[in-house]
Amino acid sequence: MRIIVKQVEPNDSVAWDAYVNAHPQATLYHLYNWKNIIEKTYAHKTYYMIAIDSSNSTNPINPNNPVVGILPLVHIKHFLFGNSFISIPFFDLGGILADNDEVEKTLLSEAVKLAQKLKVKNIELRHTQPLSCLRELNPPNPSKPITVVTKSHKVRMLLDCPESSEELMKSFKSKLRSQIKKPVKEGLKSKIGGLELIDDFYKVFLINMRDLGSPVHSKKLMLCLLEEFSENANIVLVYKGDEVIACSLIVGFKDTLENPWASALRKYSRLSPNMLLYWTMQKYACDNGYRYFDFGRSSPDEGAYKFKTQWGAKPFPLYWHYIFFNDEPINEDASEKSKFNKAIGYWKKLPVPATKILGPTIRKYIGL
Repeated sequence: MRIIVKQVEPNDSVAWDAYVNAHPQATLYHLYNWKNIIEKTYAHKTYYMIAIDSSNSTNPINPNNPVVGILPLVHIKHFLFGNSFISIPFFDLGGILADNDEVEKTLLSEAVKLAQKLKVKNIELRHTQPLSCLRELNPPNPSKPITVVTKSHKVRMLLDCPESSEELMKSFKSKLRSQIKKPVKEGLKSKIGGLELIDDFYKVFLINMRDLGSPVHSKKLMLCLLEEFSENANIVLVYKGDEVIACSLIVGFKDTLENPWASALRKYSRLSPNMLLYWTMQKYACDNGYRYFDFGRSSPDEGAYKFKTQWGAKPFPLYWHYIFFNDEPINEDASEKSKFNKAIGYWKKLPVPATKILGPTIRKYIGL
């Protein structure tokens, strides 16, 4: 195999997505659309690398040469928040897709060369399976050491969906069924739609992020997502009368329905809008032929983890690989955690309109 790695051009998007759609380990976040979404929303520089097998062609750039691997990289650079290649930021998954270990290693080596050329401090790859090629990673320049760290303390929570929502409801324990019925008895209603619901979605999302002490994403990120995935993305809302009190966004890819964001207003928690919100999403997944519903990442045994397990979701390890150049990885000590907690506390006290302006200017540089 003669492997050539290059950065994609717009006319490579069809071949890129064809490879992603055919690869058994591909996720929603490998699709080419995310390059457009992130560039349009936050103007981060992206380096989408594609590996081609030119063994059977005298022309290395022959469009008929098969794609054998991909690696989407986003460059996030800020004097306070760091200088990283992330695959991909803001979401749980990404990383390398390849036909074999040789292609995997070649893509990673090219990414390391590019990172060192651009003086990037580290590469972060978010995988559902561990990368074997990291053990063989050698620095292009021996005088510049490389440190590799793998973190797998977070898990992906997946629900195995039956063929119908009726079957799913029957599988729940009586306590959970009662919790789902409670918001309906309280008069709450759910609705599924598209772009026309974005303003209502963002009102709840904005307030919830402020209450959590987290800078909010730009509404443009959700708008671009809904436009890029117009056939597979929807907004889910829960209403109390005419007021929206819970919201989520869902995107389908292959046999999995993803839920990147979900929020509910705390002042209505006694009505359990979250229960109706999550039931509506799972009902949609079952009745639209999805095999899995992805609740997103969690830390085992914490509150969100327990909430997801009550629905029947099962944990699957996430492998986030960090490749550091020159410097040892930073260990967050108690004083740094204290500063972070103080920042969260201050953010919770800000007026919501202020967080709408300030949030996206900060959030764009936070890769998590």
